[in-house]
Amino acid sequence: MLDVEQTIISQYANSPSLTALIESMNDCLDPRADIDAFLANMWDVSTAVGKGLDNWGKIVGLPNGRLLELSNATQTFGFANADSPPDWAPFNQGTFYTGHNATTAFILQDPSFRVLILAKALANITSTKTPSLNQLLQNLFPERGRCYVIDGGKSNTAVGGMTMSFVFEFAITQVEYAILTQTGVMPHPAGVLYNVIVVPQGIIGFIEAPPAEPLSQGTLYAPPLP
Repeated sequence: MLDVEQTIISQYANSPSLTALIESMNDCLDPRADIDAFLANMWDVSTAVGKGLDNWGKIVGLPNGRLLELSNATQTFGFANADSPPDWAPFNQGTFYTGHNATTAFILQDPSFRVLILAKALANITSTKTPSLNQLLQNLFPERGRCYVIDGGKSNTAVGGMTMSFVFEFAITQVEYAILTQTGVMPHPAGVLYNVIVVPQGIIGFIEAPPAEPLSQGTLYAPPLP
């Protein structure tokens, strides 16, 4: 309690023993430190840790919590079909199907789990218009570099141009790449396919990608492993 001496009635206010006892009890029962710790570790998503982030995962609607399941990136040998993106590979490139979809699961640590929570929270409240999605990316990756959305526009492909890309002009971690591509939390218009393009500086590419470098100056890009 603040200003506890003002709560002591006048007939006891000048008693050293009673005032010392009351002030000592007030120090022991002062909830301010616990309230500050609660706000920092449980309530504020930017600083929450452990159980606090677990609670935030439930609040924003992550049924698996910290568990991140990654599908096997190996393509299976098979025949041509209309699947998009293509999920079958030809001879010498694909492996035989084992009869089940292999996945790898691991538990996200606090920093990575916070990224997933913020992505899901923003997806819950944002629209799927380009300006909103651009703002979402900037909020998720502040001060990391340029990141933005590209509309696939009209095309003559089978999907009719219903595509979009999340573009990053800086390197992202393998976990961040998995969150963006395999958790399904990134918002996008209904019926629109999306992919993630990472083009950090110094990578060889075409003029359409502003940070790309020409031959003999840029290196080939190796995407993050899922």
